[in-house]
Amino acid sequence: MNRQQLAHVLRAAARITDGAEIIVIGSQAILGSHDADHLPARVTLSIEADLAFRDDPSETKSDKVDGAIGELSAFHDTFGYYGQGVSVTTAMLPDGWRERLVRFDREDATPAVAWCLEKHDLVVSKLVAGRQKDVEFAEALLGGGLVDVVLLEQRARMLDAPRAVIDRVLTSVERCVRRVGMPPGAM
Repeated sequence: MNRQQLAHVLRAAARITDGAEIIVIGSQAILGSHDADHLPARVTLSIEADLAFRDDPSETKSDKVDGAIGELSAFHDTFGYYGQGVSVTTAMLPDGWRERLVRFDREDATPAVAWCLEKHDLVVSKLVAGRQKDVEFAEALLGGGLVDVVLLEQRARMLDAPRAVIDRVLTSVERCVRRVGMPPGAM
């Protein structure tokens, strides 16, 4: 997915939800910080944008998005990408993540008011999930010099999670750094 496609999904989601404020919490949140042209290909492979809403306690807005522009919808069939309505609790995020959201400020996203996870918060949430695709996502950003190891470690320590989860994320950061061949001093 690229920024233009994300803008399209956000525009559609805003119309479906009557202008609700949207938070991009999945991998495509990286497009709030970087244009797809400046990202490793591995990072933009996903054809879905995970969208949560600031004010959606009953998740009806997320459900509306799923039904109208979600996977296997006419939108998905037509454009080859889609929006996935999710809850803000879908991702485990470091404390303070809301204050670090990055505005997705593109004219072609209007009428959407959209925010993306800050890239270090995003990578930490991916490493909490720990799936192979999430680790590869983190490695691609680390290998491309697009995220800072020290900030990742700081954010991992800011997780409101059991110590075992925090330690697992810190270990994942170390493994990713080794796999992408960063010098030991980078940690």
